[in-house]
Formats: sequence, C-alpha cells, structure tokens
Amino acid sequence: MFFFISKVIEVFLIPSNLIALLGLVGLLAVIVARQRLGRACIAASVLLLAICGWSPLGPAALMALENRFTKPVIGRPATGIILLGGAVDTHISSERATLAMNEAGERLTATVDLSRRYPDARIFLSGGASHILGGNANMTESQVAHDILVSLGVSSQRIKMEERSRNTCENGTESAALIRPQQGDLWLLVTSAYHMPRAVACFRAAGFEVTPYPVDYRTRGEAELKRPTTSIAVGLAATDLAIHEWLGLLTYRIAGLTEELFPSAR
Repeated sequence: MFFFISKVIEVFLIPSNLIALLGLVGLLAVIVARQRLGRACIAASVLLLAICGWSPLGPAALMALENRFTKPVIGRPATGIILLGGAVDTHISSERATLAMNEAGERLTATVDLSRRYPDARIFLSGGASHILGGNANMTESQVAHDILVSLGVSSQRIKMEERSRNTCENGTESAALIRPQQGDLWLLVTSAYHMPRAVACFRAAGFEVTPYPVDYRTRGEAELKRPTTSIAVGLAATDLAIHEWLGLLTYRIAGLTEELFPSAR
C-alpha cells in the first residue's frame, strides 16, 4: 500500500506535473468566469516554469545529493558488488524483445568495470518490477540487467539477484536478507550519485553497512550554478529528478523506513 500511495502522490508533486496542473486549473477557472483565480493560477504556472526550467535550481538540488558521497579509495579486495535497479527499461525490453538501458546505464558499465577489477567479487542485482501500470509481470529489472551484464562479458555464475523489491528500501531489506553480510565484508553499492543518499539510508536501516560507489553524475560543478540552463526542458528534467529524490528521502524518514534524513559518509 505504501508503494502505491507514494507513487500516486509523487505524480502530483513532481514540478513538471504540478506546473501543468496549475495551468489547467487556471484555464478552467477562466472558462467558468473565475477570472481572478484563473489569472493567479496561470501566472503561478508560468513563473514556476521559468524558475524550474531556466534557473540553476534543479542542478543545485541535484548537486547537493551528488556531492554527499565521493568515490571510495578501496585498499582491499571487494567481497561483492550490489547493483540497484533503475538502469534498464523493462517496458522497451519486453515490447521490443531487446535489452534496453536508460540514461542511468552507467550503473551497468561501472559494474562491469568493477567485476574486472575484482574478479573474485560476487555480483548481486536488486530490482523487481517498480511500475504500477503498464508493466510486464514476467520482466524484472534484475532479469534485464543480468542479461546485459552477461552480454558484456560477466560470467552468469558470478551473478545472484532478487526480483521482489519495488523501491529503494525494499532493495535494502531484500538484499540484506539474501546476502547475509558478515563482519569484515566489503560490499560496494553501485547506483547513481544523486540516488546514493537514499540508497545508503535504506541499506543502513536494513542493518547492511555498504561502501557507496556513486556513478552516473548529472551535474558538472559549481560553475554550473552561475549560469542558466540550456533549455527549459533540461532544467525542468533536473528539477523533477532532484525533487523526486528529496521527496523520497523525506517520505522514507517520516514513514519510519529509514533512520537518517540525509546520511553522510562514515
């Protein structure tokens, strides 16, 4: 139930959807002769579109997430590598009978690189079907990721996976239950840099102390905050992504699923 409710609420809180809804409410208000309300909603919609689309707001919010954890200096062999779902498109993979990565595909290529650097490390994939509508019940993120990794040269015998998790906290609990980490183990957690704070919070809540290995950066550096975005579409996409993560951090903490609102390195 939490999964379903959180997905529905998110639809209305993501900036791009909220902006469009405000504009539609404004148009409807004008049609029914509520001129003052209509003008206010339309003005708010246009103002939010400009702020979220052109200003550095989205990149700044993303950068705060991405800078929370840095690439680790690893001085000993890794016990295993955990790859979280979110790097593949199960819809396209299913409908087109192909193996489709999305814009977070660096998670997969980084896992291949780590598998070569640590040939004795186990590889664990965590990701089920995280969609509410339009999903294929026979296709999970772990399945697609497994096939992509094998096609890139990773031995299938090294890979284990779970296909039940639908969100990040379920990634943590399901992974902890199946891996059963031992004291002294070194497990590298691979996910997008902007997603790492939420992932770490969830794994820590599950009692699984992992070493963050962030990849798939979406921002460049401080200079990016001194200039407008190249287009409204680019800025709005960054704002949507950042708000999705910040809402996730806040929601999980309020719901008691995590113990830290914004975890940091230990």
